[in-house]
Amino acid sequence: MKLILGISGASGVVYGIRILEALHHLGVYIHLVISTAGKKTIQLETSYPIETVEALASEVHNIENIGASIASGSFKTDGMVIAPCSVKSLSAIANSYNDNLLVRAADVCLKERRKLILLVRETPLHAGHLELMLKVARLGAIIMPPLPAFYNHPQTIEDIINHTTGKVLDQFDLAYAMFRRWQGENTLAGTEK
Repeated sequence: MKLILGISGASGVVYGIRILEALHHLGVYIHLVISTAGKKTIQLETSYPIETVEALASEVHNIENIGASIASGSFKTDGMVIAPCSVKSLSAIANSYNDNLLVRAADVCLKERRKLILLVRETPLHAGHLELMLKVARLGAIIMPPLPAFYNHPQTIEDIINHTTGKVLDQFDLAYAMFRRWQGENTLAGTEK
């Protein structure tokens, strides 16, 4: 399997890093694109050096390289995840404003009818944000804001991040051991009542 992972400058870059770690662990071939703002946010929000994050990918692409393999529909991939997806990137994707590789690769996924999953990070949302999400959903993207579930009784931020990671990997039929699934009302946090 070949996937593209984009990390934009929105808060919540840890989601992109965790998805990258999970894909790397599963042996998925990963094309990574991190925006300039994404690199800055990684420095602000985490203790991960950029080089450590990039080392988890199979290939790292410069955000300005619109001649990269993933900029063409004739280059086959199984889809793309942008985690987190800033409103700026959302807006560019919704309007096919392909001014960088992150947006171009997303546009390629849409035009080739490949999966595009956007972990849109903003709150509260105004009507313009909602209209952009609706527009992108109508184009074929999957809008998946990283919202926590509580049926799994999360105890840590890691539990919340792992749940979202599992939901993303589910979209590509990839198993993620750290993802606790709902087992019905007869169970509580994976333990029989």
